[in-house]
Amino acid sequence: MAGAGFIEILRALMLNFKRMKANISFLLMSAVILLGSSCGQAQQNKKDNMNGKHPYTNELIHESSPYLLQHAHNPVNWYPWGDKALQKAKAENKMLIISIGYAACHWCHVMEHESFEDVEVARMMNENFICVKVDREERPDVDQVYMTAAQLITGSGGWPLNALALADGRPFYAGTYFPKANWMKMLAYFIDLQKKDPSSLVKSAEQVTNGIHAAEQVSFKEAGKTFALADLDKQVNSMKAGLDFKKGGANRAPKFPMPSNWEYLLHYNYVSKNEEALTAVTVTLDNMALGGIYDQLEGGFARYSTDANWHVPHFEKMLYDNSQLVSLYAHAWQATKDPLYKKVVYETLAFVEHELTSPEGAFYSSLDADSEGEEGKYYVWTKAEVDQALGADAAVFSVYYNITEAGNWEHGNSILKRDDTDEAIAKKFSISVTELTDKIDAAKIKLMTIRVARVKPGLDDKVLSSWNAMMLKGYTQAYRVFGEEEFLNKAVKNANFLLRTAIAADGEMTRNYKNGKSSINALLDDYAFTIAAFIELYQATFDEKWLTEANKITGYTLEHFFDPKSNMFFYTHNQHSNLISRKMELSDNVIPSSNSEMAKNLFLLGHFYNNDNYIDKAKQMMINMADEVERNIYFYANWGLLQAWFTAPLYEVAITGDGFKEKRRQFDQHYLPDVILLGGNKEGKLALLENKGVPGKTMIYVCRDKTCKLPVIDVTEALKQIGQ
Repeated sequence: MAGAGFIEILRALMLNFKRMKANISFLLMSAVILLGSSCGQAQQNKKDNMNGKHPYTNELIHESSPYLLQHAHNPVNWYPWGDKALQKAKAENKMLIISIGYAACHWCHVMEHESFEDVEVARMMNENFICVKVDREERPDVDQVYMTAAQLITGSGGWPLNALALADGRPFYAGTYFPKANWMKMLAYFIDLQKKDPSSLVKSAEQVTNGIHAAEQVSFKEAGKTFALADLDKQVNSMKAGLDFKKGGANRAPKFPMPSNWEYLLHYNYVSKNEEALTAVTVTLDNMALGGIYDQLEGGFARYSTDANWHVPHFEKMLYDNSQLVSLYAHAWQATKDPLYKKVVYETLAFVEHELTSPEGAFYSSLDADSEGEEGKYYVWTKAEVDQALGADAAVFSVYYNITEAGNWEHGNSILKRDDTDEAIAKKFSISVTELTDKIDAAKIKLMTIRVARVKPGLDDKVLSSWNAMMLKGYTQAYRVFGEEEFLNKAVKNANFLLRTAIAADGEMTRNYKNGKSSINALLDDYAFTIAAFIELYQATFDEKWLTEANKITGYTLEHFFDPKSNMFFYTHNQHSNLISRKMELSDNVIPSSNSEMAKNLFLLGHFYNNDNYIDKAKQMMINMADEVERNIYFYANWGLLQAWFTAPLYEVAITGDGFKEKRRQFDQHYLPDVILLGGNKEGKLALLENKGVPGKTMIYVCRDKTCKLPVIDVTEALKQIGQ
């Protein structure tokens, strides 16, 4: 057919700009490919929009997403994803351009500036296509479909993601970033092909769509498999070969935090006493906390490090990273009592409070990397700036954070990072560690005063239910570990915000919130992470309201997302699935998959409610995924955590009586990943609490596999009963 070789032709066209992107690294996985930096254009665009300076306005002007609003005054006639655009494409017999990105994506903004703000390019797009812009953070279901197409066609993916599709949404080509000349050549090729041989596009779209249907499918596997510690041993042994035991993380660049991996190894160390697993965790957490990926002045982590040493970050800060890392560092403190980990938790939560929290108690999505058009400008320092700001203390501060005359990054700038211990630096300057700490703390206050006067990176202030639930869980776990009441207050405030704005009486959820309204139906991750957060909040408060809400939402997901044929969950709601393929999210990446999180939720709720059906469903999901977990635990680590629970029965610890808060606090000083807590000053409604109240006493019952040991009143004795 005439279009048979178009993939090869386009691959040749793409060679030039692929060379231009040689410095951009990709983290590849079957369903998720991570790419991106950021840009600080959002704030200026908002000002321009308000002042009416732009000569063009398109359909995106009605959207709430900051990313879509950034394109609302492009000369391209953008539409948001929806029926209006698809119907217009069918009515006018035009192809679709589906361009997907997000607010903190650097190359998305580069392509906007080069192509989508160019009148010549816009004319070609408008005359021959219906053009659709998608915020992948709002619509990951749309992104999931067209990212799979890009991987099938080109072998890689990333953002910006640009797909060409028939009017019904079936893609026949997809790629990532295109420089202007290549973009126009590619569009011209398909414009010509549609005129000369439109049937070739239909055949190609059919092939790609069939591939999308087949990608990342899972089938029901017969039950009967059991899980043992030997399975974990095998997986960890295969995982170790890819780990960097000197600097932490994977032994490659770029390096992403990947919190689920270290949670898995922390849990594995707990059940196996394998010290090498704990070393892999602590080396990673230490180097991240002391590296440039961590904001040494204000706290909070950047999205990833471009190098193998955690030195040079892509400076954008994402809510989902920081939420999970708060939980991880809190758990690592439980296991090691390392004061560095507590410091990271407190500083990161302070950053979230100051920069990513709304007056309503909601959490915003991200901060850009760029300000004033330069990546990292807000965060980096020259030696001259530090000398001028700190005077006599500049020498100590510069050694402490590796600030040099030439700069440790580019253009004479330095990224604050640490190499030496406090003891080594104090000795070098003949001062005590206490004196050193005082000098560094005072210097940081001075530099923060200067930094906050700089132009800040752009804020993506949309509120996503799933990411909010992850941060809610982070706050809750930090409260459980450190007992800081303010952490619990933030968690409860956010939980009530979600109940008020995102969760209906029957358990149905919405995904986004901005300016007092929600406009997108929730996806499985919104449900999964909200359920997980409410389960955690119950254990922090023993307020059964949160467990009841978690169970209600779970019932809703089973009704509208569950696939009885595979025993897995679809990513989209059965009444709101209008894409060309209804996909499942299976592999764990920088964010755990919604299926692995739902399986864990069913497992936990099954124990709280004595519901064997829930536990059986979770086990079947685990059996379905066992082969993938064994083959590549690095990308299935959240599944690995569920697998660890199935290696031995879970401990259910019931605490009843007026002193339950203090007893619970004592338990939470310990890392106990195979223990769930329940109780209160009264017996409550849970079956496990029946007949466990003793007037005038606070009792602790350690139960396992529907059998309870003799009650005790001392936490130390209870810990002995669970093998601690």
